[in-house]
Amino acid sequence: MYKSVIKPLIDKFIASIVLILTSPLLLVSICLLWFANKGNVWFLQERPGKNGRIFRVLKFKTMTDECDALGNLLPDEKRLTAVGKFIRKTSLDELPQMINVLKGDMSIVGPRPLLVEYLPLYNHEQRRRHEVHPGITGWAQVNGRNALNWQERFACDVWYVDHISFALDVKILFLTVVKVFKAEGISSNTSVTMEKFRGN
Repeated sequence: MYKSVIKPLIDKFIASIVLILTSPLLLVSICLLWFANKGNVWFLQERPGKNGRIFRVLKFKTMTDECDALGNLLPDEKRLTAVGKFIRKTSLDELPQMINVLKGDMSIVGPRPLLVEYLPLYNHEQRRRHEVHPGITGWAQVNGRNALNWQERFACDVWYVDHISFALDVKILFLTVVKVFKAEGISSNTSVTMEKFRGN
């Protein structure tokens, strides 16, 4: 009952409230990113959702599209602007995903939606992360975020799928607020974001 009925209703209620309360921050972020990214504010990318259904995730664009002489994108750390770094550190880049929650593509709490190209790389256990809607925050995010390696991250995701409850979601939301203020786990040990998953 909670997972199929109550949780989606709570998700939409929270997303609506958050979008209303943070609208001034969203407008300021849009203005800053407009100048930092030369008019390119939004990051849209296809991601797999519940049962692997593909949807387009909406985030603020924190990196430029600068390329080298051969036309290849520069490393993340060279494309991350000062404004983008601040927005990423404060997790403001995640706020537009509340629109995905309102559309029913995502949940407030759940495994983070990863890249479509990862789908054929999962083993059976890792694929179980798609049994629920992906979330803006999740058990992996409050237990290390990008500082976790892939095996640890997937283990957290599957653990959440097996233990989903109202009490757990409230705990994750509380810990998320703490993590945002502490700005922990934003980068992995070797990257400003997270290294690509290349399979098992």
